[in-house]
Amino acid sequence: MEKLRVGVVGCGRISNTYRAALKQLEDEVDVVWAVDKVLARAQAFAASFPGCRAADTLEPMLADPPQAVHILTPHHLHKQQAIACLRAGAHVLTEKPVALHLSDAREMAQEARRCGRWLAVVSQNRYIPGIVHARKLIQEGRLGALRGAWSQLTWWRPPSYYECDWKGSWETEGGGVVIDQAIHSIDLVRWLMDSPVKAVQGHIARRILTNIEVEDEADAAIEFENGAVYAFFACNYYTHNSPIRLEIDGEKGSVLLEGETVTVSLKGEKPYRILPCDDVLEGESYWGNNHLAQIREFYQSIREDRQPPVPTEEAAATLETVLALYRSARLGARQTLPLRD
Repeated sequence: MEKLRVGVVGCGRISNTYRAALKQLEDEVDVVWAVDKVLARAQAFAASFPGCRAADTLEPMLADPPQAVHILTPHHLHKQQAIACLRAGAHVLTEKPVALHLSDAREMAQEARRCGRWLAVVSQNRYIPGIVHARKLIQEGRLGALRGAWSQLTWWRPPSYYECDWKGSWETEGGGVVIDQAIHSIDLVRWLMDSPVKAVQGHIARRILTNIEVEDEADAAIEFENGAVYAFFACNYYTHNSPIRLEIDGEKGSVLLEGETVTVSLKGEKPYRILPCDDVLEGESYWGNNHLAQIREFYQSIREDRQPPVPTEEAAATLETVLALYRSARLGARQTLPLRD
């Protein structure tokens, strides 16, 4: 099998997870570029891969583009960097959120189609084994009609987390705990519910982390076209990162996610648990540390010339729910979807 040539743009905190994944995939890919505005960070990342070049701007990489690029940069840079890489001929897998505005996401999708390249967005928690199983049960109708969902994220981000040039800002991060952390919960519930979001009524607050512009707490009632209501809560001023909890409830049973363990309870059957995958990455842990599975499938999709999981349009639907929550909080009114930019 011929190896794919791969580049990484953004060598900050999350790049440690990608370094670990790419080391495990060295029989499939050659990491040939590392790019970061701080050249020393790019050089440190590049040192992990023989022959990998480092740069502090995109231009050198775009002049000799790899086949695939991972974009791990601040939220507000995703659009311009993804489009630049697509135009250079690379397929792109970008970290979430896909962009900060729906119009940007649509432009990115349009550019990918024009360039004949694939553009996908990281949603690693869809690869949690119990979530994969829950999705199958729901699609087979084993839970019956879905009645509702809830999720709770109670994490900790110290003030120092926001001491950088883009975190904590509406203009560059696009929000706080919702768009940066709890977007994963919203994405999972929306994916499992398998029904379009109909309306959102939300509230946000800045209660403890008052050194930032954006919210450190949020709650919402999210209504789906199938009639189900999703009760959402998130904050990042708790004492530690407590395990995520999320439940989907149906007429014939429910699935409960706690951390990465899923408990399935079907009427008339004994409840059973599905444990996390052993194939996790070393280094800094992220909830749903299943990047390896999505990255591997992204490469396989390139080789087979097929749409990779979580295309731009799918990620944009999750972004739209997030933006509807923010707009509802700002205007103090229920927002129906689709939104207008």
